[in-house]
Amino acid sequence: FPSQIPPFVLSFQSMSERKKKKRRRRTRDWEHEPDATFSHELKRHRRTTTVIKTAPTEEREVPTDFEPNGLVIYHTKKYAFVYWEGAETECRIDEMLIEDRETLLAPGDEVLVDRVDDAPYVRAVAPRRTKLSRPGDVGARIQEQVIAANIDTIVIVASSGQPRFKPGVVDRYLIIAQRGGVEPLLCLNKIDLLDGEAPHEFEPYEHIGVRVVRTSCETGEGIDELRDALQGKLAVFAGQSGVGKTSLINALSPDLDLETRQISATTEKGKHTTSTARLYELSGDLRVIDTAGIRKLGLGAMHEQDLPLYFPEFEDYNDQCKFRNCTHTHEPDCAVQKAVESGDILDQRYRSYLRIRESLE
Repeated sequence: FPSQIPPFVLSFQSMSERKKKKRRRRTRDWEHEPDATFSHELKRHRRTTTVIKTAPTEEREVPTDFEPNGLVIYHTKKYAFVYWEGAETECRIDEMLIEDRETLLAPGDEVLVDRVDDAPYVRAVAPRRTKLSRPGDVGARIQEQVIAANIDTIVIVASSGQPRFKPGVVDRYLIIAQRGGVEPLLCLNKIDLLDGEAPHEFEPYEHIGVRVVRTSCETGEGIDELRDALQGKLAVFAGQSGVGKTSLINALSPDLDLETRQISATTEKGKHTTSTARLYELSGDLRVIDTAGIRKLGLGAMHEQDLPLYFPEFEDYNDQCKFRNCTHTHEPDCAVQKAVESGDILDQRYRSYLRIRESLE
């Protein structure tokens, strides 16, 4: 009987059988791959657990005209820990508050706390005067991750030993400080590791008017000067992992005894001791925010044509170039390049400008 069936029909049947074989149900490893196996169920579960449920009350509106009565110390996805009514209080975040372009909450935010059915809720966030922020992850809904808010000073901590001093990182922090309206202070830590004078890479920053403080948590050198510089201000400590940000806060207030770790001798990269930014109230009218070390510091949606505005030493020469839209990289009769050749603009800063511009392009 099969011999009477035309060959093309047999071919068609064999193809159908092969397709059916390819449509076999996927087997799932229920024991070793639970996340993959229950991916859809987990997504639904996460949505139900991460949405902040408010107490059953009538519909409310987010206040727009209010007087802040609390200060954010740190926060999680569901809760904010706020200095409110003289104590650190765990507050729910009102579900009416929605993240827009920026992170909803950050240490230093001034907020309105109300009781809803006898539970404290963050009901509104005041506009930020200043901020330390960085671009959100690629593809993320939040375009700007705010690390600290309403700060007066950013203490850019660098190391004179391990990890080695990286001028490019400092230059990027200086740009971020200007964009956020924050006064920068450069702290060269671990000076006890120096055999002689401080690294010459630090000279350009004093040359452009940035205050520099040299410190050692081992000997105590410079700690009093740093304390005086920060008195009466809200300061955020920022820098690479392993430069000693947390150790400096411990030196300013030994009673805190925050955890610190050693850096890797092979990679010269610090281990993240601080996992989330947190505000600390220290004795002597000091308030500081410790942050996690940042290994990659982007500048976000900055146009390369605006970059010279963040290098103050270029200001006297920008208008002297032959071309109005001079990039200060290759054009003839460029006043900035001539200033670099004469030493009026230090070569280290100019090379940093070129690297940052290339990354923006």
